[in-house]
Amino acid sequence: MIAKLSGRLDETGEDWAIVDVAGVGYLVHCSARTLSALGAIGEACSVHTDLQVSENDMRLLGFATSAERDWFRMLTQVQGVGSKVALAILSALSTGELRDACAAGDAASVARANGVGPKLAGRIVNELAEKAGALPGGGTTSAGIAAVSASGSASADAVSALENLGFKPAVAAQAVARAQSELGEDAGEGDLIRVALKKAAG
Repeated sequence: MIAKLSGRLDETGEDWAIVDVAGVGYLVHCSARTLSALGAIGEACSVHTDLQVSENDMRLLGFATSAERDWFRMLTQVQGVGSKVALAILSALSTGELRDACAAGDAASVARANGVGPKLAGRIVNELAEKAGALPGGGTTSAGIAAVSASGSASADAVSALENLGFKPAVAAQAVARAQSELGEDAGEGDLIRVALKKAAG
């Protein structure tokens, strides 16, 4: 399977690019973020790729980073998410934002992508929530949880309160981290819980 292409950017379209590798032009379908990262026509470029083969089609997908490719593969495992929808999601959200949205159960952020309704967005975050912490992305999830753990009793108590309300530990910690980022490090437990509940409920 073709895993990576390195060559010259020959041409681009709305959701595709042609990469010239030693005189052979490879058509790769890309997210808007990857297209922006490829650079100018005629310049050297490199893309991570995923080859999809179906009964009627063979399609090469291109990604600026291996993390984006990993997320694409994970997204397309969710029922109702094909390659076009997965690329739309990766165009609307960075891998870090997508990781944080799944960890926090934030379906509204995922629903910003073209072609993604509330029901599908909910299915995506529900199915990927448990895996979000292990998925690449470089988002703020791990840092946010670490900040909550280290910042004192108010945030720790707020996390505990959300867990008692039935939220998963990772979701609770991420929601409180986002609340603390919004309110400041000196925020009280009550304010943290109030804002974090809104974040977690998304």
